[in-house]
Amino acid sequence: MEIILCQLNPLVGDLKKNASRIYNIIDSYRNQAPDLFVFPELFLQGYPPQDLLERKWFLDNTMQVIGEICNYSRSVPDTGILIGTCFAETAKHGKGLHNSALLVCNGEIIFHQNKSLLPAYDVFDETRYFDASESVNVFPFKDEVLGITICEDAWNVNEINQVSLYERNPVAELANKGATLLINISASPFHIGKDKLRYSLMSYHAIEHKLPVLFLNQTGGNDELIFDGNSMYFDSEGRLRTVLPSFRESIVKLDSRNPGPLINYCGCNRMESVHDALVLGLKDYAQKCGFKKALVGLSGGIDSAVTSALAVQALGPENVWGITMPSRYSSEGSFRDSEKLAKNLGFKISTIPIDDIYSLFLNSLEPHFLNTDPGIAEENLQARIRGTLLMAISNKFGHLLLATGNKSELAVGYSTLYGDMNGGLSVLSDLPKVMVYELADYINSKIEIIPEEIITKAPSAELRSNQKDQDTLPPYPVLDAVLERLIERNWSRQKIIEDGFDGETVDWIISAVARNEYKRRQAPIGLKITPKAFGTGRRFPVASRYEL
Repeated sequence: MEIILCQLNPLVGDLKKNASRIYNIIDSYRNQAPDLFVFPELFLQGYPPQDLLERKWFLDNTMQVIGEICNYSRSVPDTGILIGTCFAETAKHGKGLHNSALLVCNGEIIFHQNKSLLPAYDVFDETRYFDASESVNVFPFKDEVLGITICEDAWNVNEINQVSLYERNPVAELANKGATLLINISASPFHIGKDKLRYSLMSYHAIEHKLPVLFLNQTGGNDELIFDGNSMYFDSEGRLRTVLPSFRESIVKLDSRNPGPLINYCGCNRMESVHDALVLGLKDYAQKCGFKKALVGLSGGIDSAVTSALAVQALGPENVWGITMPSRYSSEGSFRDSEKLAKNLGFKISTIPIDDIYSLFLNSLEPHFLNTDPGIAEENLQARIRGTLLMAISNKFGHLLLATGNKSELAVGYSTLYGDMNGGLSVLSDLPKVMVYELADYINSKIEIIPEEIITKAPSAELRSNQKDQDTLPPYPVLDAVLERLIERNWSRQKIIEDGFDGETVDWIISAVARNEYKRRQAPIGLKITPKAFGTGRRFPVASRYEL
């Protein structure tokens, strides 16, 4: 069977545009007369459509567009179009809506398979919207018997996951029913190492059932989620025969009878994948939200430098504007390093000193701060002045303000609400501080882009004289290691301490993470690149008291 794999980047909610992509791609292959076109999970709506699925008008429009696709299919006789979409069906109980794969041919839906396993963990909330299918069925099409699954349907494998979330294994059910080709359409978000996990999973299915497996994934960025593509085809012995590129659209023709040479898959380079994911996530967020230009507050530190480099890569140097805002506590080196960074990257840089504004604020507050010692309030005031200035420029010129804080700072609250946390998108919010340095080294791997002085200097907020991050925080390697065990692995306090960490340090970190939940609740959207990011995938109460 000749199959066109369509690894595409949909726009959430834009039914007409997403459908037009289907028409344009099929039109371009008319002369080649392939047997089947395959599109990703929920491609028609874009993933994730979230509460659009609760709007009747959206579902009505969806069914109308599905009808239009059926009518269009008459123009390509005997060609199958396999698309992911929500699909409304009459039901006595439940929601009456499914996450479906529709096989359209010759003007009608000749087969549809609803998703069986609905994830409701991390960023996934599919039981909120969909009913689960109680059965799966195979379908003879051309020279194959298709066994079609949707994303999570292929993930219930104890040998890979070490845990079983569901009673059923739809892939095994389809193999037992006589499938000759297993197809999984997905919208599987990226996190570090996810490509290797999918490789293991899909090759396992091929080996276990002695059947070829086609995995077709979405690409692109939608809000905090980034989809890396990396679609794959395995032969019946579990050997990789086709792999599509990471983090970009790709349309590939595949002959299941002659799939090409064996591919030795080594997986994606760790920091290359982080870099490319963040660039794609930033680029798509800006474009899909209608922003052409980005704004970055430059501190002379590593976080704003890495954010600037990613912004230039995503949007072009002509579309990035950096603002330095020195105060009485800013070092001359920080300003000089920011200028060098802007020169290396080729973006515009401007300076707005804040000392006079800071003095005016202090004078206005003096009667109310009388007989108190300077402290955090005065330090944060500087950050809030900077945040206000940046938002004013963003508001005036329509630039997307990028927040530059990292995951380590966000975790323990080493950031200022309504100050450096201001922004429309937080690019580094899922990168621990140590990883930010790794990413800087990767960016500089061919030529120095981020000045070495920025990388080697001790991190500082520069909100008081001679301030250093490590005056307040544990050393970043220790902080990040504890946070990884606490947030990503869900370890208890005792287990972290038993792993060799100082009890007092662990207690401080746990307390800081808990008491700063209110800040994170008000933070801008952050791009997800680890298995557990702050945001929609991690939900903790703000007004609470608990012990780990």
